[in-house]
Amino acid sequence: MERTLIIVKPEGVQRGLTGQVLARFEAKGFKFVGLKLMRITPELAARHYAEHAAKPFYPGLVRHITSSPVVVGVLEGPNVIAVTRAMMGPTKPWEAPAGTIRGDFAVSMGLNIIHGSDGAESAAREIDIFFTPEELVEYPRATDPWIIEG
Repeated sequence: MERTLIIVKPEGVQRGLTGQVLARFEAKGFKFVGLKLMRITPELAARHYAEHAAKPFYPGLVRHITSSPVVVGVLEGPNVIAVTRAMMGPTKPWEAPAGTIRGDFAVSMGLNIIHGSDGAESAAREIDIFFTPEELVEYPRATDPWIIEG
């Protein structure tokens, strides 16, 4: 099973979209193995956005992600990284098709509702930044045989 990190960003929380966003992933069949409401500190944001530190937009990223609470989750399922990326839609909301999270809820690139890991390596790194191993819960779901073949 693959895992990925998602963040419902400050604008998603402030606009009351958290439930709708999370429900889409559950309805798809993915399982939350970690989930929490938190305030990201500047230090945590620096770790999360480390690869962007030298870029001109970096200060704005940190300022935004620390401006309000976020909801951070770890999703588990087959091909969860690629599928959640498709469900989110392109970073630029005006390029995101209707039916995607950004296509349905976002207008501005900097306020695009959600973050999701872009690959297996970044997912592992991001999950370790936001969750301790003890915060990730392994459990069977009664519905899994109706969602996942094999």
